[in-house]
Amino acid sequence: MKKLLFSLFILTACLRLSAQQDHHYSQFMYNKLYYNPAYAGTRGVPTITGIFRSQWMGFDGAPQSGLLSVNSPFLTPRVGIGGVLSMKKIGLNRDFTGSLAYSYELIKLENASVRAGIQGSIRSLSIAFDDATPVVGDPSLDNQQVNSIYGNVGAGVYATFAQRYYLGFSVPHIYRNTIGIPNPNAYQIARESPHFYATAGGIFPLSEDINLMPAVLIKYVQHAPLDADVNVNLDIHQKVTAGLSYRVGGNGAGESVDLLVMWQASPQIGIGAAYDFSLSDVKDYNAGSIEVLFQADLKKPNKKKGVFSPRFFM
Repeated sequence: MKKLLFSLFILTACLRLSAQQDHHYSQFMYNKLYYNPAYAGTRGVPTITGIFRSQWMGFDGAPQSGLLSVNSPFLTPRVGIGGVLSMKKIGLNRDFTGSLAYSYELIKLENASVRAGIQGSIRSLSIAFDDATPVVGDPSLDNQQVNSIYGNVGAGVYATFAQRYYLGFSVPHIYRNTIGIPNPNAYQIARESPHFYATAGGIFPLSEDINLMPAVLIKYVQHAPLDADVNVNLDIHQKVTAGLSYRVGGNGAGESVDLLVMWQASPQIGIGAAYDFSLSDVKDYNAGSIEVLFQADLKKPNKKKGVFSPRFFM
């Protein structure tokens, strides 16, 4: 019953108040394809990324999410393709999404590149009543799973400059689908709101072996407050990257402060982790959030055409 109540509370808050409906990840700088289809192929080699996130640990039915993405140049370096499979669980709610992306390099200069991308996606939203604790005499809690499937399209642009800076803007889901369990007596219809993302970052050498790597992800949904993740990382010997992030939001000093670390186990394999300290009112009721990441290039980068820092543009 606790899972059911938590699930209905979160569903009502997200759908009726038009709050953030997309998943968020603290290690967004290594996960750009999820937010922007124009990123596909930018690395110059086939790359695979896997992330798992457990949010607000200690809550019964708290959010858990994960994704698996792959992107690569296709036939020519100016064309990129990619795909993302993602899932999220909140209480009894289940959210599965699959998307395919295509990008093309519109502008290709010696020190600058601008790509445009499009994507198509299929999303499955369900409530697993069969996982709820049975309540005798309540017909609304039948041993079943209610499921709906929706399609959508998205677009974005992504630019890099001097192999040190990047800037992107995207809307992964443009169409406003009507979502939720059909109910002819419902006063208000839930809709899938377009999410607008802007990303930016750069590499600033501090010494021969240390680079400062700031990054920001700005998120906007109509009728919801502007949200942002602001990150500062240090790249040490191109082996370990560590830093802090601050997530705007919540109902106090912010949503969270996050610790991040990335270990480049080899030139082609990276392993990352993040831990979020909650700042909002839920901080007294959970043990924070944890996130782990695995990323691998399926081919050695061409150093003559490679970027300044392999981890930065992954």
